[in-house]
This record gives sequence, structure tokens and C-alpha cells, in this order.
Amino acid sequence: MVINSIQELLEKLEKIHQDQDQSIWYRGQASSEWPLKPCYLRLNKVQSESTLLKRFKQSAAMLIDTTPKQSFDWLFLMQHYGVPTRLLDWSESPLVALYFAVENIEKHGDDDATLWLLYPSELNKNAHINNKDEDDYIPSFEDEELKSYSVESLKSNARVQLLPVATIATRNNARIQAQHGVFTIHHHENIAIEEIGDKSHIIKLTIPKASKKAIKSQLALLGYTKFQLFPELASIGDIIKESI
Repeated sequence: MVINSIQELLEKLEKIHQDQDQSIWYRGQASSEWPLKPCYLRLNKVQSESTLLKRFKQSAAMLIDTTPKQSFDWLFLMQHYGVPTRLLDWSESPLVALYFAVENIEKHGDDDATLWLLYPSELNKNAHINNKDEDDYIPSFEDEELKSYSVESLKSNARVQLLPVATIATRNNARIQAQHGVFTIHHHENIAIEEIGDKSHIIKLTIPKASKKAIKSQLALLGYTKFQLFPELASIGDIIKESI
């Protein structure tokens, strides 16, 4: 399916929601060729995750106000600051995800973009995570189901390979709150999310490269700009530089 404007996206979402009432998560990617794999699994030569975590802790400890207690909390910080992790960022807002699909025109203007739609509870059924008493059940990082996905568990169980799962986390910083952030997390299994099972958990919407600029302008009119999604001082500087 192809979308060339926000209006076309709304029309498709209305039709999708008429047919089902499950939660939908969204992820925008600047190139339609990119698989749904986290950065850590796309690296050619990679250090172990535990080594990356130790290196990050070594330099970050003196710069943060509150030291994370769990390895998952360290992963969130690493993801936040661009260190490769097993996490993929998703949003509960289609317009937030659409922004990320079209915002970097300077670098990816020659590529068609993608807006992915994910049924998180359906993805999790492939990993045998399903609550028979709650159709739309999604675990959090504090729940028992996610213990096998921790850094410590992966390090000690190298022979176990589990499928990716969708999970929610405490929105403990302004960026994740502004972006309505949720996550998927991979295990040892190096598989793209769109290749799992019968693929009924995922929908791909293509954004032609010729439509990126117009959609970005529409999003700006609706208030979806860098500062709204990255409410940080660095965003203000970038916006001022772009206006000069």
C-alpha cells in the first residue's frame, strides 16, 4: 500500500480500524529497503552486548543523576544516546512515526520511505506470549516474560534463541513521552520482524520519495517538528540553524 499525504494515511487507518480493534504501533523508516532489525543485529563486526554495556557504564556513570538499577534501564539509556542495542523504537502515534519516515530528506531524499504498522499482541503470540483472559495483552520490562531477554540471561544462555517481542516501558524521560514510545526487543534470533510467522502482525505502507517533502510540511503545520518530538536544548539549536 502507498500513501502520498496525511489524508491518505487517515483514510487507510480508518479502514483498518473498521476491521479490528487491536492496539496498533507505528514505526517510520527513511528507506523502504531497511528491515525491521535493531541496530545491534545489523552490525557486521560486533562486540558482545555485555561489553558494550560495560563500556557505556564506564563513561556514563559520572554524567547521570540517577544510576539505573536494572540492565534494561541501561539499555534504554544506550538506545537514547545512539549506542547499538537490541531495542527497536515504536510509537503509539502514527504521525510521530510518519515524522521519522520523512524528516531526513537531505540524507534519504532519493529513497522511498516506509511506515510500518504492528499489532504488538499478535507479534507476541509468535513468541508464545499470550494472556487468554486479555486479548490485547502486552508485557512490560518488569514482567516475568521479559526476564529471558535481559542482558544477563542472554549472556548465560547463548544456545537459547527466542523470537522478538513487543513490550512497554516506563516513560521516564521527556523524549519517550513526547514520542509516545514503546519497544520491541530481539533475543539471539537474528530475524526481521516482518519475516516472522504468517506475517499477519505487520502492515507495510510505502511513502514515495516524491511525497516526502509535502508530508513533512503537512506534519509541521500540525505541530510535528523536531522540538516537539525532541524537547531538548540541542533541538532548539538545530531549528535555528535550519532557519538561517
